[in-house]
Amino acid sequence: MSGSSAVSGAAPCRFAHYFAVCGIDTETGLEPDELAALYQWLEADRQGRDPDTAATGENFEQSPLKRTFKSKVLARYPENVEWNPFDQDAVNMLCMPKGLSFRTQADQHDPQFHSFIITKEDGSRTYGFVHTFYEEVTSPQICSAMQTLYQMHNAEHASANPPSSSSSSSSSSMDSLASSLDEADSPTSSSSSSSSRRAGGYDSTRDTLYVSKALCLITPMPFMHACRRFLSQLHRAVTAATAPPLPLESYVHNILYEVPLPAPGRSLKFHGVYEPIVCQRPGLGELPLADFPLAEAFSLLGVENLVQVFTCTLLEMQILLYSQDYQRLMTVAEGITTLLFPFQWQHVYVPILPASLLHFLDAPVPYLMGLQSKEGTDRSKLELPQEANLCFVDIDNHYIELPEDFPHFPNKTEFIQELSEVLFSFGISANTGAPPRTRTSPSSTPGSTPSTPGRERKTVALRQLEDDGRNGNLAGEELAVLELLQGNATLERLQALTKRTGVTVARVDALRAGVKAQSCEGPGERTAAEEEELKSAKLNVQLREVFASRFTTMFADYEAFVIQSAPDLESWLTNREQMHNFDKASFLSDQPEPYLPFLSHFIETQMFATFIDNKIMSQWEEKEPQLRVFDARIDKARLYNVRAPSLRSSSYQRCSILKESAQAIEQRLMKIDHTAIHPHLLDMKIGQGRYEQGYFPKLQADVLNTGPTNNKWSHRTATTHRRKDRHRQQTEHLNLDNDLKEKYMQEARSLGKNLRQPKLSDLSPAVIAQTNWKFVEGLLKECRMKTKRMLVEKMGREAVELGHGEANITGLEENTLIASLCDLLERIWSHGLQVKQGKSALWSHLLHHQAREEKLEQQQAESPVSHVPERRKSDCSIAMPSPRVSLIQDMRHIQSMSEIKTDVGRARAWIRLSLEKKVLSQHLKQLLSGQALTRKLYKRYAFLRCEEEKEQFLFHLLSLNTVDYFCFTSVFTTIMIPYRVVIIPIKKLSNAMTTSNPWVCVSGELGDSGIMQIPKNVLEMTFDSAFRPHTHISALFKCQNLGKLTTVQLGHDNAGLLAKWLVDCVMVRNEITGHTYRFPCGRWLGKGVDDGSLERVLIGELVVPCGEEDSGRGCRTPPLQRSPSQTRRISITSLSGRGHKPTSAQIQEAIGEAVNNIVKHFHKPEKERGSLTVLLCGENSLVAALEQFFHHGFKSARLFQKTVFVWDFVEKAVAYMESADQMGDLQETAEPLGMTCQSLCHYVNAINSTPRNIGKDGKFQLLVCLGARDRLLPQWLPLLVECPVILRMYEDVALLRDRTTVNALIGVLETLHDFPITLEASLVKGIDL
Repeated sequence: MSGSSAVSGAAPCRFAHYFAVCGIDTETGLEPDELAALYQWLEADRQGRDPDTAATGENFEQSPLKRTFKSKVLARYPENVEWNPFDQDAVNMLCMPKGLSFRTQADQHDPQFHSFIITKEDGSRTYGFVHTFYEEVTSPQICSAMQTLYQMHNAEHASANPPSSSSSSSSSSMDSLASSLDEADSPTSSSSSSSSRRAGGYDSTRDTLYVSKALCLITPMPFMHACRRFLSQLHRAVTAATAPPLPLESYVHNILYEVPLPAPGRSLKFHGVYEPIVCQRPGLGELPLADFPLAEAFSLLGVENLVQVFTCTLLEMQILLYSQDYQRLMTVAEGITTLLFPFQWQHVYVPILPASLLHFLDAPVPYLMGLQSKEGTDRSKLELPQEANLCFVDIDNHYIELPEDFPHFPNKTEFIQELSEVLFSFGISANTGAPPRTRTSPSSTPGSTPSTPGRERKTVALRQLEDDGRNGNLAGEELAVLELLQGNATLERLQALTKRTGVTVARVDALRAGVKAQSCEGPGERTAAEEEELKSAKLNVQLREVFASRFTTMFADYEAFVIQSAPDLESWLTNREQMHNFDKASFLSDQPEPYLPFLSHFIETQMFATFIDNKIMSQWEEKEPQLRVFDARIDKARLYNVRAPSLRSSSYQRCSILKESAQAIEQRLMKIDHTAIHPHLLDMKIGQGRYEQGYFPKLQADVLNTGPTNNKWSHRTATTHRRKDRHRQQTEHLNLDNDLKEKYMQEARSLGKNLRQPKLSDLSPAVIAQTNWKFVEGLLKECRMKTKRMLVEKMGREAVELGHGEANITGLEENTLIASLCDLLERIWSHGLQVKQGKSALWSHLLHHQAREEKLEQQQAESPVSHVPERRKSDCSIAMPSPRVSLIQDMRHIQSMSEIKTDVGRARAWIRLSLEKKVLSQHLKQLLSGQALTRKLYKRYAFLRCEEEKEQFLFHLLSLNTVDYFCFTSVFTTIMIPYRVVIIPIKKLSNAMTTSNPWVCVSGELGDSGIMQIPKNVLEMTFDSAFRPHTHISALFKCQNLGKLTTVQLGHDNAGLLAKWLVDCVMVRNEITGHTYRFPCGRWLGKGVDDGSLERVLIGELVVPCGEEDSGRGCRTPPLQRSPSQTRRISITSLSGRGHKPTSAQIQEAIGEAVNNIVKHFHKPEKERGSLTVLLCGENSLVAALEQFFHHGFKSARLFQKTVFVWDFVEKAVAYMESADQMGDLQETAEPLGMTCQSLCHYVNAINSTPRNIGKDGKFQLLVCLGARDRLLPQWLPLLVECPVILRMYEDVALLRDRTTVNALIGVLETLHDFPITLEASLVKGIDL
């Protein structure tokens, strides 16, 4: 086996893939970091400032020592590894994200450690660990170049009195992002004499120049502690006074080729330069490896803040971490992503964003990025392209800013409590960090003098850093006490004695636990550093177990809802986008109420979709490792507790396996499973491997580029390769070529996957354009998926009736989908913005448009307007012309809502309103039609300037007009809304006029308007196209949002000569949303006419706007005395027998249907039930069906020309019962029957004695409703049937006289007893029972 093939053969099992050195290239000399400079220039340009002028208050003429210079990868060993090609640009950028930095002997130059991560196209990750130190510059060229730069800088500084910057690396306000973490230059006097001598200057004659250099290990797994110790020992070997035992090449060769990855569930010991290093890897059934200290992440942010950021991550928002320290960025980012188990972050993940890639903050996709802050810079100076959906995490100041209104993690309080207890058990105070700020409050400025608590927090943090108490070390004082106790023999003996007698000295034990002294007695004892590592590992795993157990309980039954629909992998992959993989509605209906806001959002995320995809694919392929562990845990939990009873309980279940998980780690670290080969002398020529103290030498490439050929685990790899080959041949045998499968997989994984990390390379326009093109495609695809999903969910109800698919959408799920649409629109509008204004890009664009339109309106108002002839319209549309659709008007409605405080909130409200009015696509088209404005606001590559994609996007939104949303009305329940009421009389004789005083009361799902008198003088006269006059009464009133309208009470006071009034219908329109409801009446109001009613309760229906002409056609010439839409009145009021009467079979069917609808109503989730009043009193309702039943065979002869109503029969029956009761005829009847008799009489009398003039049909309606509510209807029916009055008033064939039919009816009505029927206030007003 040749050397090079050995390298590749062994690579997958090697602990480290590469060792690299980055620093200054003495050949090319000092090159300014054009990327950073270019970026700062672009940024100034983007903000509309002149890039060459400096802002006031900051000293922008950076001294040369503060500037950034280009670093290079000076060496890497080996040259290449087959399956992990070396990405030179990326490694260079991430080893030195801010380029080279220079120091003099006057500055601090402690070594720094940080780690980074490179995410590949396929989502796999490589980790880098970097030890950066300062090395003296020996090259005279570089020293003189620096001296020259300083002289130029000083000369320029002296000549420019008003400080203007024209230096090549001139910086802008983006400096706060792009520049290094050095202290900002203090603005000093610009007199030339002092400037050269001032602090931070450089003079080659008296100063020593140092430059940064980075040693980097690149590994396939994140063994952070081991790499950190290895690199620091390597650096120590260079700076130590005595040379290390072996040449440095031996140690590097050892870690590259002779140290294997530990096997799962095993620990490994290998040797650094001075001390052995131990690492361990979790077993197959344990949580995956995570070596970054979670304790530090919790201490930096506080438990509550970290849980909030974790929730934002789960919901795939944009998360921006902000800190001066690269390692902190990495610790928090890796900490949060490891806590996601069993889910995985699917989007852009760049824990350290190099200065030259800042344009990536423009990305209109979810991301998790870390941004280095510069000391002394102010959060408010940070110009972020989009903040509507951003979670901003200021790590150094321990505070976070959250997006508006996002749901809390289930059982958040108990969860935080449990985490705090775990931290406390390791001696870490669970400080809470600063309280999170939501976007509403203006972020306070850490740069200005911080408030006292802020300052206290900073000092606490400093104190903690000194004691390193956050990593569990004890403070200095405690250490001293312990040393004293351990040094004292008498105390030692006393303590041993107390231990034997069972007494414990708590204080000493606590100290003992906190610290094991460095000088440990036995050889098996661990050093303090190892102790620290063990403690960190145990705490890590326990914290992660608490998080994992939350998911195990929340998703314990997820498998039951996975839909396995494809017969094989290939067909599943090809139809992935059309497939419905998870039954979301059923899953949510099975969850406890408090969890729903969070879960309904979470199951829409990409990470959840990928998790379910992995689950489905596991039937054909090996299970994804995290899924395997998770499923095993769920199975284990099932064994231990049968979860059925606690299924929907939201009670908090604590994690029960904390002890075992920590023990597994402790055992591995106590008992080392493998020890790697010791570093040894390599086959180097004599004289090689020498170096000068303090300088990291150029290593010998020939010995480091190839590994040993006879390595025992290179064979192990070969066998795994053979196994892999066999597996690959099998899959190829399945006719699914791997490349094809990979392609399918990529597509199947939908959005976000194609861009896990920006290409860390040059900032050429081509690269930026390509990246943005990917974003545009991604946004369009996401828009297509979202609108399709909204349509499918909304039309679910119809689909179910047609026998396709699942139950319809819940209100909660609808809200989630609309919220995610709002978020998508915000991201589209913030893509490629020229200048950011306000937190919401969409609202800012709308405001620009509004200003423009209002200016035009003023100009038009001054010019005359031509008259447009109107087309012929129907009565209803004459009475209530449809409101003009106006984008500006909708904006004004939103602006007048004092409940909404922020721009993001206003934009969301505007989207909801437009969606409800079905004009979202139309409005956005109008907004984008102002080409000049769009060009002014957006860069060329922005989504909104890609014509074809924009058209497709508007088309997708247009499809949402096919369904009805009430997403504005149902969310903003407390706002005041103007309603217009129009009462349309039937045009017959003079009955269109009335002298009485009418009143209305409009009721909806959220309340009623109260009784409103309509002044008589609002009688309006309109003319139709044939110039026939029409009168109607119209009034406008304002009241709190009533929700969907259900009933209108209409009445008058019967005053004056023309008191009788024949009303066709009442129309009510919500003037903000434009929803119009029609309340058909078709009856008289007046004493001595019809049923003598002075008020009626009318049941409404939403008017479909597009069929305006059709709905008008019905009411042009309505037949006398009946409401056009209510066919049920035919059989009741057209007593002369006009019109068809329903057959007995139809009547029975109608009753069954009406009862069935009520039962269905109660089986729906509460939030989506709709109006019960319509089912009780509306068109095909219970009251309508029972009226038909009672009318069947009713002798409606007109005795002395007086109409007889069903209510007359009920009254006569009650009168008979009361008289029979007085005569004692009912005494011998059974007791319960007597009670029923009394209840019927009591109810009928109560209805008759009500102060309301509701008329006889109204009274019958009321009796049916009250009987249904109080479960008395089935008991009253036999009484009415038994009553002798029936013989007088009903024919022999009447249904009411057929015993079997009546018994069947009683059976049907009894099914309503299981449901709590509540009646709307408008129905039972004034009834005293």
